[in-house]
Amino acid sequence: MAVNASVAFDLPPLPTYTLRTRQDLIAAVPDNILTLILPIVAYWGLSMIYHYLDVNDYFVQYRLHTPAEVLKRNKVTRWEVVRDVVLQQVIQTVAGLAFLWFDSEETVGREEYDVAVWAQRLRILQKAIPSLLALVGVDAAGLAKSVSRSGYTTLAGAIAGGSYPGLTQSLVLNTGVKTVVPAFASWELTFAGLIYWYLVPTLQFILAICIVDTWQYFLHRAMHLNRWLYVTFHSRHHRLYVPYAFGALYNHPFEGFLLDTAGTGIGFLVSGMTTRQAMWFFTISTIKTVDDHCGYEFPWDPLQHFTSNNAAYHDIHHQSWGIKTNFSQPFFIFWDRLLGTQWTGDATQRYERARATAQKQVDLDAAKAPEVVPAVIVTEERAPERIVSTDGPAARTRLRRKTVDSLKGPSHGVPGSVLHN
Repeated sequence: MAVNASVAFDLPPLPTYTLRTRQDLIAAVPDNILTLILPIVAYWGLSMIYHYLDVNDYFVQYRLHTPAEVLKRNKVTRWEVVRDVVLQQVIQTVAGLAFLWFDSEETVGREEYDVAVWAQRLRILQKAIPSLLALVGVDAAGLAKSVSRSGYTTLAGAIAGGSYPGLTQSLVLNTGVKTVVPAFASWELTFAGLIYWYLVPTLQFILAICIVDTWQYFLHRAMHLNRWLYVTFHSRHHRLYVPYAFGALYNHPFEGFLLDTAGTGIGFLVSGMTTRQAMWFFTISTIKTVDDHCGYEFPWDPLQHFTSNNAAYHDIHHQSWGIKTNFSQPFFIFWDRLLGTQWTGDATQRYERARATAQKQVDLDAAKAPEVVPAVIVTEERAPERIVSTDGPAARTRLRRKTVDSLKGPSHGVPGSVLHN
């Protein structure tokens, strides 16, 4: 039987815990596999929504470019874009699967313990309050007594350096001895829970974003400043002078792995995210990248207003006159601002000229189209051509009729089956 004993505890003790395997979000799909699937689903799902708007000419008032520009200015077909994007996603998936070999099994069960650790840290921080108050000439002990008499005992305990004599709990030690130990204040556990469940994940997410933005900015900028890197790798992405949603990941496979796959992977590892956190981080990063290339400037799109790095901002980088600016991707633009690579001019007239030029080219093509006459020639009705030959001393005349065979060849574009019917 347990008996009472006096054991000195300066801080409330931490609870025990038992680890167990985390249940998958979807029973049939492991979380780490779902982490690889969700970004691809998000990429094509969102891209097809924008593509549907494109082909049906919805919300044309918000388009950054006209259909004529898409037709005339881009140097790559949509099929080539799809092919290269799928290739990059295959590479991403293979790299993710390879990483899974080193990925340990995630467990749960120590959440209460981790919250208590943060509560202990808050209790330790309170010990510095009397010293801080002394720096400004305030007697912490006297102030605590005054506050306590007013009925604010919890606040008084914090001012006194985390002293809560009335907060205790019973604890059975490993030896079977039952003792009385300090307990946490309710506010300490509440704040500790907020820190553990919300603040820490938010800071991890922000850290991962900063890592990705830094990684992509300097590599992206290097690929523009170094001619060999640009010609060999990055120039492929800039065949899209008029970006569209599913062209967001259109680039050289090596560049795609280096910038996107490796960048987000490093952000995930350094920030210490869990698999669940990585699942949403990778997916949100993908959605943001697609949105930055969507070709629309929607006033109600939260992703285009959350940061200054949006479709309009990145579109400038895809223009020949803005290609050495706006390197930041995919979230914030702090590196462009700090290093002076942000576009600061007025691009309105440049966009107008590009639209007018592309439309003029389309109009010229349309005007030339009716001039193409079907090459069906009835040779029987052709008038004979009289040719004067100067061979010999006397002028001779002869009749020559052009034959069907004289029309054969690639220059006129008429199939032989038509000509011989």
